[in-house]
Formats: sequence, structure tokens, C-alpha cells
Amino acid sequence: MSPVTTRHAPPAREEVPASARLRARLAPAEPVLRQAAAGLWRPEGLLPRYVGYLCAMHGVIRASVPLLRLAAERSRELALRGDPLGGRLAAHLERHAREEENHDVWLLDDLAAAGADPDAALRAVPPPDVAALAGAQYYWVAHHHPVALLGYVSVLEGHAPEPGLAPYLAGLTGLPDAAFRTVRAHSRLDTGHVADVYALLDSLPMTRAHETAVTVSALHTLDALTRLFVRLGRCAPAAVPGRESGPSAPTRGVP
Repeated sequence: MSPVTTRHAPPAREEVPASARLRARLAPAEPVLRQAAAGLWRPEGLLPRYVGYLCAMHGVIRASVPLLRLAAERSRELALRGDPLGGRLAAHLERHAREEENHDVWLLDDLAAAGADPDAALRAVPPPDVAALAGAQYYWVAHHHPVALLGYVSVLEGHAPEPGLAPYLAGLTGLPDAAFRTVRAHSRLDTGHVADVYALLDSLPMTRAHETAVTVSALHTLDALTRLFVRLGRCAPAAVPGRESGPSAPTRGVP
């Protein structure tokens, strides 16, 4: 007897790509992140919030290349012990590390163009929410499996600045174009980067344990990023209810 099927039967797990499963698990939390980003980019008091954003993002982005290189080294070690993910994961992470070089310097240049002191961003103790965002990845890479870092990367690059964010910010703050280099560049670059991560997720021979590590990392990143944006959004008074406040704020904005 043939098995009974219906038009609405869900596809088998293996028929759904790993990247699609990850996006489905993140989807319920993403509206909260978009709301936090919209609050961050509201017009009132935008200039000091933008400077605070640049400082916070420098704290996050300065960890990118060291994290990628640490994860690549761990992947190579695992490959020597027969881990089927190790070799391809190491190659991807090494390539991505080269692509991310000096992006933290871009943020310091943006701060200088915005009239802020770049050295102050280097001297300041990174806030706990910044440390939580990147710091958990060091733990998972060193003490669990470097594949977890793909969850972190997929969230940060999957929520890159919208193409219209830089001109929106320039128009409201009056800052020169040089203050938005990082925002402009990442609105172009990160779309390709996240596509590469999704393609890798779909091609790696991941077990359920590997996929769980990626998902936990991604959910933590989404939550930590939301908390960071909420905190940054409190740096200036909220908009007055009922008052016209200019164009709608973009709802994405991670360099």
C-alpha cells in the first residue's frame, strides 16, 4: 500500500536547507531587533547616538578578525583529528578574516570625521553588552566547536545596514560623508558575505549537535544585539508623541 500524503504535509527535515531552518528559528525574534534599530535611528538626538553607535560597533568589530582566526585555528586542529567540518570551515574562516581586515580602523576614521576622539574609543572599557556579544563566541569556539561562529556571523551580516541608512544619517546629522564609510561599505559587502555563510551551512555535513551550536550562537547574538541597540537608543530623549519627526528610521544597522 502506498503511504498516504497530503498537500500540506511538512517536508522532511533533510529537504529543508540548514540555512532555511536557521532563518526560521530566528524569525520570531527579529521584529524586536528591528524595533530597537528604529529607536536607535530616530531623528531626535541622533548625532550623539550615532557617535555612541560607532564606539560600540568598534568594540564589536575589533573582535572580528581575532575571532575568525581563532576559529580557523581550532578548525584546523579538529581537521587533523578527523572532524569532517574542519578543513572546509577553516578555509572559509581564513578567507573571511582577510576580508574583514582593518574594518575596525574604518570605524575609528568615522569617529574622527564625526568630530569625536578615536583614542577615547580605544581607552574606554568595552561595555558589558559589547563584551557579551563577542565574548560568548570566544568561549564556544575554544571550548565547544568553531562551527558555532557561523551563527554569530549570519546574524551580524544578515542585519547589515540598509542601503539608505548612510544618506539618512547624513541628512539628519549634518556630518560629512567621511563619517559614514563603514555604514556605506557594509551595506554593500555583507549581503555577499551572508550568502556565503548560508551556502556553507547548506553544504557542510553537520550533525544535529553542530546545527544546535550554530542556532544557539545565532539566537544569543540576536538577543545581545537587540539589548545593545536598546541601550544605545536611550542616549537621547525619546520622540514627542504626535510630533512629526522626519523620515522613517531604517530598521537595520550592523556594520
